[in-house]
Amino acid sequence: MDLRNRRARGPAPSLLAAALAATLLVAGCSPVQPRQAVEDRPDVTDVLADGAELQQGGELAMGLSAEPDVLDPTTSSSLYTRYVMNTICEKLYDIDADNEIVPQLAADLPTVRRGGREVEIPLRDGIRFADGEDFDAAAVQQTLERHLTKDDSARSGEMGPVTDISTPDDRTVVLSYDEPFAPITASLADRAGMIMSPAALDELGDDFGQSPVCVGPFTFVERVPQTSITVEKDPLYYDADEVMLDEITYRIITDANIRAANLRAGEVQVIDTVSPQDISYLRRDDSLGTLQVGSLGYQGVTFNLGNTDGVGQPPGEIDTPLAQDPRLRQAFELSIDREALVNSVFNNEATPACSAISPDTPYATDASNACPEHDPEESLRLLEEAGVETPVEIEMTVSNTPDTLRLAQALQAMVREGGFDIEIAPVEYSTLLDQQDRGDFEALQLGWSGRIDPHGNLFGFVVSEQPDNVAGYSDPQVDELMTRAAQEEGTARRARTYGEAIDVLREDLPIVYLYRVTSLTAYSREVTNISTYADGVVRLGRAAYLADPDDVADAAGEGE
Repeated sequence: MDLRNRRARGPAPSLLAAALAATLLVAGCSPVQPRQAVEDRPDVTDVLADGAELQQGGELAMGLSAEPDVLDPTTSSSLYTRYVMNTICEKLYDIDADNEIVPQLAADLPTVRRGGREVEIPLRDGIRFADGEDFDAAAVQQTLERHLTKDDSARSGEMGPVTDISTPDDRTVVLSYDEPFAPITASLADRAGMIMSPAALDELGDDFGQSPVCVGPFTFVERVPQTSITVEKDPLYYDADEVMLDEITYRIITDANIRAANLRAGEVQVIDTVSPQDISYLRRDDSLGTLQVGSLGYQGVTFNLGNTDGVGQPPGEIDTPLAQDPRLRQAFELSIDREALVNSVFNNEATPACSAISPDTPYATDASNACPEHDPEESLRLLEEAGVETPVEIEMTVSNTPDTLRLAQALQAMVREGGFDIEIAPVEYSTLLDQQDRGDFEALQLGWSGRIDPHGNLFGFVVSEQPDNVAGYSDPQVDELMTRAAQEEGTARRARTYGEAIDVLREDLPIVYLYRVTSLTAYSREVTNISTYADGVVRLGRAAYLADPDDVADAAGEGE
């Protein structure tokens, strides 16, 4: 069955009432509040052993909420791929619980010279890939050049306009630019910094993702499509003595209720993306613990404005009022009550969002924090001004998970008052990624897990012909501002330029931002050394079982 033709009209009456219950009364824009101002629960990013005796060995299963895409750092685009890659493909840099960049495979933070046009990266010594190959400057060079030159690379925009990659010696890599590129260190703390084995790249080429080989506490074993991915401890890992588990299996369990049930039954020991519908009873279970942290990313609705030939290609013509006239997209945003959405669908386990820049970051400005109020009357006026017949019908493609369908139904009910009729087209998550890249959608509900530098949240999505610009959006002013922001020195200066770009984007609205999730991870108290940071990634590289059952009971008594 073609799921694009499955259309759901009208939520249940109780959901409709909840979605419309909380309505803001003040017109205009109001600032989005930092997460701490609107939530009572503080972030909990780690569960750590704190001196408890750990069990050597054992197998851990994690319930994963969606199937990862290809396990290739150059081409992948899924958050869930990052979960798996985090255990098998370390990066030049990483972030910590405080969102600070720290060296991982690099020996130190980069040295920047020539006014930001030369970036020197020192590398750690004594490291080997899982296949026994030495980790050195030549390996880093080969990976980074692949990011820049591979036709289907999703990393090229993250690397910036590199003109040359050189290796003065085995432990040093130098990136050269004609213009400064401030986000490069943050980019190398994500997939762009995952270094792949040269031998595996030479042997597998485009098929590297079928059997990836990197540096990591674990190494890839097998993948059963739509079922599981298994990794095992790598004895060649430079910190192998710190790795307790023998094996991790990522089990694909897309239904949040089933994930939670599997956790309580002991079938899995960790689950990601806990549903707000389940979190309360999981928190009451003394055998379980939870991690929660605000997101640097967002969830939103992307409109197809020109993606006719696939993502990254020159935009084509889509001859519909929704694609042609920004007043329709502005009206759509005015039809949304973000506070009501967060309250009704997510039980306040999320925060409203109106831009790609989190108010909790130093790059936040009045421009990025401004949030148009719910105003369905103004929405109807804009639609009348645009000369379109109401209700305006929109087909919105969404993933077919229960939480996403609840969100879609709440949106469906909410925007009706503003003159829109949403037809919900649910598909599997992997199908959703494929459709967005092909441009096979009118509107798409999807999000981004977030990066610590705004470049990673904006550039690829709104600059012409970039690999994540699934909207097919193109505006010369936005292109210029986004390029300039990446070249400027100083956080405040860059923040102002991003704010200028956001002002333009707010008029064009290729993406209507809705909310920021709270990343909710639940785990059995039998295990420890698990982390979830604001980049959304669940880190299991040092996870272990507690050796003493009394430690489990003590942890239960401490709460979250």
